[in-house]
Amino acid sequence: MPTNVIMPALELAQETGKVLRWLKSPGEAVTKGEPIVEIETDKVTVEVEAPASGVLRDVTARAGDVVPVGKTIAVIAAPGEAAAAAPETPVATVRHAGAAAAPAPVAASAGVKASPLARKLAEQHGVDLAQMQTPSGRIEKADVLAYVESRKGAAAGDGAAARLAPASPKARRLASERGVDLSVVRGSGPGGAVLALDVPAAAQRAAAAGVSNVWRIMAERMTASWTTAPHFYLVREVNVSRLATWRERAGKQTGARITYTDLLVRLVAAAIAQHPRVNVSWKDGAIIQHADVNVGLAVALEDGLVVPVLHRADTLTLAEIAARREDLVTRAQAGKLRPSDIQGGTFTISNLGMFGVDAFDAIVNPPQAAILAVGRIADRVVALNGQPAVQPTMVLTLSCDHRALDGARGAQFLGALADLIEEPLAILV
Repeated sequence: MPTNVIMPALELAQETGKVLRWLKSPGEAVTKGEPIVEIETDKVTVEVEAPASGVLRDVTARAGDVVPVGKTIAVIAAPGEAAAAAPETPVATVRHAGAAAAPAPVAASAGVKASPLARKLAEQHGVDLAQMQTPSGRIEKADVLAYVESRKGAAAGDGAAARLAPASPKARRLASERGVDLSVVRGSGPGGAVLALDVPAAAQRAAAAGVSNVWRIMAERMTASWTTAPHFYLVREVNVSRLATWRERAGKQTGARITYTDLLVRLVAAAIAQHPRVNVSWKDGAIIQHADVNVGLAVALEDGLVVPVLHRADTLTLAEIAARREDLVTRAQAGKLRPSDIQGGTFTISNLGMFGVDAFDAIVNPPQAAILAVGRIADRVVALNGQPAVQPTMVLTLSCDHRALDGARGAQFLGALADLIEEPLAILV
Protein backbone atom coordinates (compact mmCIF):
# COMPACT_ATOMS: atom_id res chain seq x y z
CA MET A 1 0.00 0.00 0.00
CA PRO A 2 1.53 3.37 -0.99
CA THR A 3 2.37 5.77 1.85
CA ASN A 4 1.53 9.45 1.55
CA VAL A 5 4.14 12.11 2.30
CA ILE A 6 2.22 15.01 3.83
CA MET A 7 3.07 18.58 4.73
CA PRO A 8 3.78 18.23 8.47
CA ALA A 9 2.48 20.46 11.25
CA LEU A 10 5.64 21.58 13.03
CA GLU A 11 4.09 24.22 15.29
CA LEU A 12 0.79 24.81 17.08
CA ALA A 13 -0.09 27.86 15.00
CA GLN A 14 1.27 26.60 11.68
CA GLU A 15 -1.16 26.52 8.76
CA THR A 16 1.18 26.07 5.78
CA GLY A 17 4.72 25.04 4.92
CA LYS A 18 6.96 25.97 2.00
CA VAL A 19 8.81 23.34 -0.04
CA LEU A 20 12.40 24.54 -0.39
CA ARG A 21 13.86 21.61 -2.30
CA TRP A 22 13.48 17.89 -2.80
CA LEU A 23 16.49 15.90 -1.67
CA LYS A 24 15.28 12.92 -3.68
CA SER A 25 13.93 12.81 -7.24
CA PRO A 26 10.75 11.03 -8.37
CA GLY A 27 11.61 7.41 -9.13
CA GLU A 28 14.48 7.26 -6.64
CA ALA A 29 14.53 4.65 -3.88
CA VAL A 30 14.22 6.03 -0.35
CA THR A 31 14.67 4.49 3.08
CA LYS A 32 12.38 5.11 6.03
CA GLY A 33 13.88 7.89 8.19
CA GLU A 34 15.99 9.26 5.34
CA PRO A 35 15.59 13.03 4.66
CA ILE A 36 13.71 13.51 1.39
CA VAL A 37 12.56 17.14 1.35
CA GLU A 38 13.40 20.47 2.99
CA ILE A 39 10.42 22.38 4.39
CA GLU A 40 10.39 25.97 5.62
CA THR A 41 7.92 27.19 8.24
CA ASP A 42 7.63 30.62 9.77
CA LYS A 43 10.31 29.74 12.31
CA VAL A 44 12.73 27.23 10.90
CA THR A 45 13.91 25.13 7.98
CA VAL A 46 13.74 21.39 8.58
CA GLU A 47 14.40 18.17 6.71
CA VAL A 48 11.35 15.92 6.52
CA GLU A 49 12.12 12.22 6.67
CA ALA A 50 10.57 9.47 4.57
CA PRO A 51 7.66 7.84 6.47
CA ALA A 52 8.34 4.51 4.74
CA SER A 53 10.85 2.73 2.51
CA GLY A 54 10.15 2.44 -1.21
CA VAL A 55 10.17 4.55 -4.35
CA LEU A 56 9.32 8.26 -4.36
CA ARG A 57 6.49 9.01 -6.78
CA ASP A 58 3.70 11.45 -7.56
CA VAL A 59 5.46 14.57 -6.29
CA THR A 60 2.77 17.27 -6.42
CA ALA A 61 4.60 20.20 -4.80
CA ARG A 62 7.66 21.73 -6.39
CA ALA A 63 10.30 23.99 -4.89
CA GLY A 64 8.71 27.26 -3.84
CA ASP A 65 5.20 25.90 -3.34
CA VAL A 66 3.38 26.89 -0.14
CA VAL A 67 1.19 23.97 0.89
CA PRO A 68 -1.46 23.62 3.63
CA VAL A 69 -0.60 21.41 6.60
CA GLY A 70 -1.83 17.85 6.09
CA LYS A 71 -1.79 18.04 2.29
CA THR A 72 -0.19 15.15 0.38
CA ILE A 73 2.93 16.32 -1.47
CA ALA A 74 4.25 12.95 -2.68
CA VAL A 75 3.73 9.18 -2.45
CA ILE A 76 6.16 6.41 -1.49
CA ALA A 77 5.38 3.06 -3.09
CA ALA A 78 7.04 -0.29 -2.63
CA PRO A 79 9.36 -1.32 -5.50
CA GLY A 80 7.21 -2.67 -8.34
CA GLU A 81 4.02 -1.42 -6.71
CA ALA A 82 1.73 0.77 -8.77
CA ALA A 83 1.39 3.98 -6.81
CA ALA A 84 -2.08 5.41 -6.69
CA ALA A 85 -2.00 8.94 -7.97
CA ALA A 86 -2.01 11.44 -5.16
CA PRO A 87 -5.16 13.56 -5.04
CA GLU A 88 -4.81 16.56 -7.27
CA THR A 89 -4.19 19.68 -5.24
CA PRO A 90 -6.69 22.45 -6.00
CA VAL A 91 -5.00 25.56 -7.30
CA ALA A 92 -6.58 27.64 -4.55
CA THR A 93 -4.70 25.76 -1.83
CA VAL A 94 -1.17 25.80 -3.23
CA ARG A 95 0.71 29.04 -3.80
CA HIS A 96 3.95 29.48 -5.66
CA ALA A 97 6.56 31.73 -4.09
CA GLY A 98 5.98 35.35 -4.91
CA ALA A 99 2.67 34.73 -6.66
CA ALA A 100 -0.98 34.45 -5.83
CA ALA A 101 -2.77 31.19 -6.48
CA ALA A 102 -3.10 30.69 -10.23
CA PRO A 103 -6.60 30.49 -11.71
CA ALA A 104 -7.69 27.26 -13.34
CA PRO A 105 -6.64 26.96 -17.00
CA VAL A 106 -9.17 27.26 -19.80
CA ALA A 107 -11.00 24.01 -20.39
CA ALA A 108 -10.17 23.54 -24.05
CA SER A 109 -7.57 24.90 -26.46
CA ALA A 110 -10.30 26.01 -28.84
CA GLY A 111 -11.48 28.60 -26.34
CA VAL A 112 -8.02 30.08 -25.73
CA LYS A 113 -7.10 33.42 -27.27
CA ALA A 114 -4.06 32.76 -29.48
CA SER A 115 -2.59 33.97 -32.75
CA PRO A 116 -2.69 31.63 -35.78
CA LEU A 117 1.10 31.18 -35.66
CA ALA A 118 0.89 30.31 -31.96
CA ARG A 119 -1.74 27.64 -32.68
CA LYS A 120 0.36 26.19 -35.49
CA LEU A 121 3.47 25.98 -33.32
CA ALA A 122 1.45 24.45 -30.52
CA GLU A 123 0.21 21.69 -32.83
CA GLN A 124 3.74 21.01 -34.08
CA HIS A 125 5.17 20.66 -30.57
CA GLY A 126 2.20 19.01 -28.90
CA VAL A 127 1.51 21.96 -26.61
CA ASP A 128 -1.90 22.24 -24.96
CA LEU A 129 -2.73 25.94 -25.14
CA ALA A 130 -5.27 25.50 -22.36
CA GLN A 131 -2.36 24.88 -19.96
CA MET A 132 -0.71 28.18 -20.87
CA GLN A 133 -1.38 31.64 -19.46
CA THR A 134 0.06 35.03 -20.34
CA PRO A 135 -0.29 38.43 -18.65
CA SER A 136 -2.15 39.80 -21.70
CA GLY A 137 -4.53 36.85 -21.88
CA ARG A 138 -3.57 36.20 -25.53
CA ILE A 139 -0.93 33.65 -26.52
CA GLU A 140 1.54 34.67 -29.21
CA LYS A 141 4.21 32.76 -31.16
CA ALA A 142 6.97 33.88 -28.75
CA ASP A 143 4.96 32.55 -25.79
CA VAL A 144 4.74 29.08 -27.30
CA LEU A 145 8.46 29.07 -28.17
CA ALA A 146 9.35 30.05 -24.59
CA TYR A 147 7.07 27.36 -23.23
CA VAL A 148 8.68 24.71 -25.46
CA GLU A 149 12.16 25.87 -24.37
CA SER A 150 11.21 25.70 -20.70
CA ARG A 151 9.99 22.11 -21.13
CA LYS A 152 13.23 21.15 -22.82
CA GLY A 153 15.24 22.73 -20.01
CA ALA A 154 13.21 20.90 -17.36
CA ALA A 155 13.66 17.58 -19.15
CA ALA A 156 17.44 17.95 -19.50
CA GLY A 157 20.00 16.49 -17.11
CA ASP A 158 19.55 13.71 -14.55
CA GLY A 159 16.15 14.78 -13.34
CA ALA A 160 17.29 17.57 -11.01
CA ALA A 161 16.26 20.22 -13.53
CA ALA A 162 12.72 18.89 -13.49
CA ARG A 163 12.39 20.13 -9.95
CA LEU A 164 13.27 23.69 -10.96
CA ALA A 165 10.78 26.39 -11.86
CA PRO A 166 9.90 26.43 -15.62
CA ALA A 167 12.34 28.76 -17.35
CA SER A 168 13.90 29.33 -20.73
CA PRO A 169 17.53 28.26 -21.22
CA LYS A 170 18.62 31.91 -21.49
CA ALA A 171 16.83 32.72 -18.22
CA ARG A 172 18.60 29.80 -16.53
CA ARG A 173 21.98 31.03 -17.78
CA LEU A 174 21.33 34.60 -16.59
CA ALA A 175 20.06 33.34 -13.23
CA SER A 176 23.20 31.26 -12.76
CA GLU A 177 25.43 34.24 -13.60
CA ARG A 178 23.59 36.60 -11.22
CA GLY A 179 22.95 34.15 -8.40
CA VAL A 180 19.16 34.30 -8.74
CA ASP A 181 17.03 31.45 -7.35
CA LEU A 182 14.56 30.70 -10.14
CA SER A 183 12.22 28.88 -7.75
CA VAL A 184 11.24 32.20 -6.17
CA VAL A 185 10.95 34.22 -9.40
CA ARG A 186 7.49 35.00 -10.72
CA GLY A 187 7.72 34.34 -14.45
CA SER A 188 5.94 36.43 -17.04
CA GLY A 189 5.96 33.69 -19.64
CA PRO A 190 3.24 31.15 -20.42
CA GLY A 191 2.36 28.91 -17.52
CA GLY A 192 4.41 31.12 -15.24
CA ALA A 193 7.66 30.27 -17.07
CA VAL A 194 10.59 32.54 -16.22
CA LEU A 195 11.88 34.44 -19.24
CA ALA A 196 15.23 36.17 -19.67
CA LEU A 197 13.67 39.58 -19.08
CA ASP A 198 12.39 38.44 -15.64
CA VAL A 199 15.86 37.70 -14.24
CA PRO A 200 17.40 41.21 -14.01
CA ALA A 201 14.29 42.53 -12.27
CA ALA A 202 14.36 39.63 -9.81
CA ALA A 203 18.04 40.25 -9.07
CA GLN A 204 17.32 43.93 -8.36
CA ARG A 205 14.41 43.08 -6.05
CA ALA A 206 16.54 40.56 -4.15
CA ALA A 207 19.35 43.09 -3.71
CA ALA A 208 16.92 45.78 -2.59
CA ALA A 209 15.03 43.56 -0.20
CA GLY A 210 17.97 41.84 1.47
CA VAL A 211 15.47 40.02 3.68
CA SER A 212 15.10 36.25 3.80
CA ASN A 213 11.72 34.56 3.89
CA VAL A 214 12.48 33.29 7.40
CA TRP A 215 13.13 36.85 8.59
CA ARG A 216 10.03 38.19 6.85
CA ILE A 217 7.73 35.61 8.40
CA MET A 218 9.39 36.04 11.79
CA ALA A 219 8.61 39.75 11.52
CA GLU A 220 5.00 38.98 10.65
CA ARG A 221 4.61 36.62 13.60
CA MET A 222 6.18 39.03 16.06
CA THR A 223 4.02 41.86 14.73
CA ALA A 224 0.94 39.68 15.22
CA SER A 225 2.03 38.86 18.79
CA TRP A 226 2.81 42.48 19.63
CA THR A 227 -0.47 43.80 18.23
CA THR A 228 -2.82 41.09 19.51
CA ALA A 229 -1.33 39.95 22.84
CA PRO A 230 -1.62 42.49 25.68
CA HIS A 231 1.93 42.39 27.07
CA PHE A 232 2.98 43.26 30.58
CA TYR A 233 6.44 42.99 32.12
CA LEU A 234 7.86 41.97 35.47
CA VAL A 235 11.50 42.79 36.30
CA ARG A 236 13.71 41.27 38.96
CA GLU A 237 17.42 41.73 39.68
CA VAL A 238 18.96 38.62 41.22
CA ASN A 239 22.26 37.88 42.93
CA VAL A 240 24.09 35.16 40.98
CA SER A 241 27.17 34.67 43.16
CA ARG A 242 26.00 31.24 44.33
CA LEU A 243 24.85 30.36 40.83
CA ALA A 244 28.40 30.98 39.59
CA THR A 245 29.78 28.76 42.35
CA TRP A 246 27.35 26.01 41.50
CA ARG A 247 28.22 26.28 37.80
CA GLU A 248 31.86 25.56 38.53
CA ARG A 249 31.00 22.71 40.88
CA ALA A 250 28.47 21.17 38.47
CA GLY A 251 31.00 21.29 35.64
CA LYS A 252 33.52 19.35 37.70
CA GLN A 253 30.94 16.84 38.90
CA THR A 254 29.40 16.14 35.48
CA GLY A 255 32.44 16.64 33.27
CA ALA A 256 30.20 18.62 30.91
CA ARG A 257 30.64 22.18 29.64
CA ILE A 258 27.90 23.86 31.64
CA THR A 259 26.72 27.33 30.62
CA TYR A 260 24.54 29.80 32.48
CA THR A 261 21.82 29.08 29.93
CA ASP A 262 21.89 25.42 30.97
CA LEU A 263 21.49 26.44 34.61
CA LEU A 264 18.60 28.73 33.70
CA VAL A 265 16.81 25.99 31.74
CA ARG A 266 17.05 23.69 34.74
CA LEU A 267 15.86 26.34 37.18
CA VAL A 268 13.10 27.68 34.93
CA ALA A 269 11.79 24.13 34.50
CA ALA A 270 11.85 23.64 38.27
CA ALA A 271 10.02 26.95 38.85
CA ILE A 272 7.39 26.04 36.24
CA ALA A 273 6.86 22.71 37.99
CA GLN A 274 6.11 24.71 41.14
CA HIS A 275 3.84 27.14 39.27
CA PRO A 276 2.26 25.19 36.39
CA ARG A 277 -0.21 28.00 35.71
CA VAL A 278 2.63 29.68 33.78
CA ASN A 279 2.90 26.65 31.50
CA VAL A 280 -0.12 27.59 29.38
CA SER A 281 -1.13 28.91 25.96
CA TRP A 282 -3.90 31.18 24.78
CA LYS A 283 -5.71 29.70 21.82
CA ASP A 284 -9.18 30.24 20.35
CA GLY A 285 -10.32 32.26 23.33
CA ALA A 286 -9.33 29.67 25.92
CA ILE A 287 -6.40 28.88 28.20
CA ILE A 288 -4.69 25.60 27.31
CA GLN A 289 -2.79 23.93 30.18
CA HIS A 290 0.26 21.91 29.14
CA ALA A 291 1.28 18.78 31.03
CA ASP A 292 4.92 18.73 29.83
CA VAL A 293 7.45 21.46 30.58
CA ASN A 294 9.07 22.12 27.21
CA VAL A 295 11.55 24.99 27.34
CA GLY A 296 12.49 26.73 24.09
CA LEU A 297 15.75 28.63 23.57
CA ALA A 298 15.79 31.61 21.21
CA VAL A 299 18.74 31.16 18.82
CA ALA A 300 19.75 34.00 16.49
CA LEU A 301 20.74 33.05 12.94
CA GLU A 302 21.95 35.16 10.02
CA ASP A 303 18.52 35.11 8.37
CA GLY A 304 16.17 35.03 11.35
CA LEU A 305 15.41 33.53 14.72
CA VAL A 306 14.60 29.95 15.65
CA VAL A 307 13.44 28.44 18.93
CA PRO A 308 14.54 24.80 19.34
CA VAL A 309 12.91 23.06 22.29
CA LEU A 310 14.24 20.99 25.19
CA HIS A 311 11.32 18.68 25.83
CA ARG A 312 10.36 17.70 29.38
CA ALA A 313 13.17 19.84 30.70
CA ASP A 314 12.02 19.30 34.29
CA THR A 315 12.97 15.62 34.01
CA LEU A 316 16.48 16.19 32.62
CA THR A 317 19.72 16.31 34.57
CA LEU A 318 22.00 19.28 34.10
CA ALA A 319 24.41 17.20 32.02
CA GLU A 320 21.54 16.09 29.75
CA ILE A 321 20.37 19.67 29.35
CA ALA A 322 23.89 20.81 28.40
CA ALA A 323 24.28 18.03 25.83
CA ARG A 324 20.88 18.64 24.24
CA ARG A 325 21.31 22.41 24.22
CA GLU A 326 24.67 22.15 22.47
CA ASP A 327 23.28 19.70 19.91
CA LEU A 328 20.20 21.83 19.18
CA VAL A 329 22.10 25.08 18.83
CA THR A 330 24.72 23.48 16.56
CA ARG A 331 22.11 21.97 14.27
CA ALA A 332 20.02 25.16 14.29
CA GLN A 333 23.01 27.17 13.09
CA ALA A 334 23.67 24.55 10.40
CA GLY A 335 20.02 24.51 9.30
CA LYS A 336 19.68 20.84 10.25
CA LEU A 337 16.87 20.91 12.80
CA ARG A 338 14.28 18.15 12.67
CA PRO A 339 10.52 18.80 12.90
CA SER A 340 10.43 17.44 16.46
CA ASP A 341 13.14 19.91 17.50
CA ILE A 342 10.83 22.91 17.21
CA GLN A 343 7.52 21.38 18.21
CA GLY A 344 5.68 21.66 21.49
CA GLY A 345 7.44 24.57 23.21
CA THR A 346 5.52 25.89 26.23
CA PHE A 347 7.92 28.56 27.56
CA THR A 348 10.85 30.42 26.00
CA ILE A 349 14.15 31.80 27.29
CA SER A 350 15.88 34.59 25.36
CA ASN A 351 19.40 35.29 26.66
CA LEU A 352 21.27 38.33 25.32
CA GLY A 353 23.74 38.52 28.19
CA MET A 354 26.58 37.36 25.97
CA PHE A 355 26.09 40.52 23.89
CA GLY A 356 26.60 42.83 26.86
CA VAL A 357 22.91 43.72 27.21
CA ASP A 358 21.90 44.66 30.76
CA ALA A 359 18.16 44.13 30.34
CA PHE A 360 15.50 44.03 27.62
CA ASP A 361 11.81 43.33 27.03
CA ALA A 362 11.15 40.28 24.84
CA ILE A 363 8.03 39.72 22.73
CA VAL A 364 5.93 36.71 23.73
CA ASN A 365 6.45 33.74 21.40
CA PRO A 366 2.89 32.77 20.36
CA PRO A 367 0.92 30.81 21.38
CA GLN A 368 2.93 30.63 24.63
CA ALA A 369 1.97 32.81 27.57
CA ALA A 370 5.39 34.03 28.71
CA ILE A 371 9.02 34.52 27.74
CA LEU A 372 12.00 35.20 30.01
CA ALA A 373 14.53 37.83 28.87
CA VAL A 374 17.96 37.43 30.46
CA GLY A 375 20.56 40.19 30.68
CA ARG A 376 24.29 40.00 31.31
CA ILE A 377 25.98 39.17 34.61
CA ALA A 378 27.73 42.27 35.93
CA ASP A 379 29.21 43.46 39.21
CA ARG A 380 26.85 45.93 40.84
CA VAL A 381 26.60 47.63 44.21
CA VAL A 382 23.85 45.98 46.27
CA ALA A 383 22.77 45.94 49.90
CA LEU A 384 24.25 42.93 51.71
CA ASN A 385 23.49 42.49 55.41
CA GLY A 386 22.60 46.16 55.57
CA GLN A 387 25.88 47.27 54.00
CA PRO A 388 26.78 48.23 50.41
CA ALA A 389 28.69 45.48 48.65
CA VAL A 390 29.75 44.63 45.10
CA GLN A 391 28.06 41.44 43.92
CA PRO A 392 27.48 39.77 40.53
CA THR A 393 23.83 40.27 39.55
CA MET A 394 21.61 39.61 36.57
CA VAL A 395 18.38 41.29 35.47
CA LEU A 396 15.45 39.05 34.50
CA THR A 397 12.42 40.40 32.63
CA LEU A 398 9.33 38.23 32.34
CA SER A 399 7.06 39.20 29.43
CA CYS A 400 3.52 37.89 29.82
CA ASP A 401 0.38 37.66 27.69
CA HIS A 402 -2.29 39.15 29.96
CA ARG A 403 -4.97 37.01 28.30
CA ALA A 404 -3.43 33.88 29.80
CA LEU A 405 -1.52 35.20 32.83
CA ASP A 406 -2.20 37.85 35.41
CA GLY A 407 0.35 39.88 37.35
CA ALA A 408 0.06 37.86 40.56
CA ARG A 409 0.75 34.50 38.92
CA GLY A 410 3.60 35.93 36.88
CA ALA A 411 5.12 37.52 40.00
CA GLN A 412 4.87 34.29 41.97
CA PHE A 413 6.69 32.40 39.22
CA LEU A 414 9.41 35.05 38.88
CA GLY A 415 9.85 35.12 42.66
CA ALA A 416 10.27 31.34 42.79
CA LEU A 417 12.80 31.49 39.96
CA ALA A 418 14.75 34.26 41.70
CA ASP A 419 14.88 32.22 44.91
CA LEU A 420 16.21 29.21 43.01
CA ILE A 421 18.88 31.30 41.30
CA GLU A 422 20.05 32.84 44.56
CA GLU A 423 19.90 29.51 46.45
CA PRO A 424 20.27 26.78 43.78
CA LEU A 425 21.34 24.09 46.27
CA ALA A 426 21.42 20.52 44.99
CA ILE A 427 18.79 21.05 42.29
CA LEU A 428 21.55 21.73 39.75
CA VAL A 429 23.30 18.36 40.02
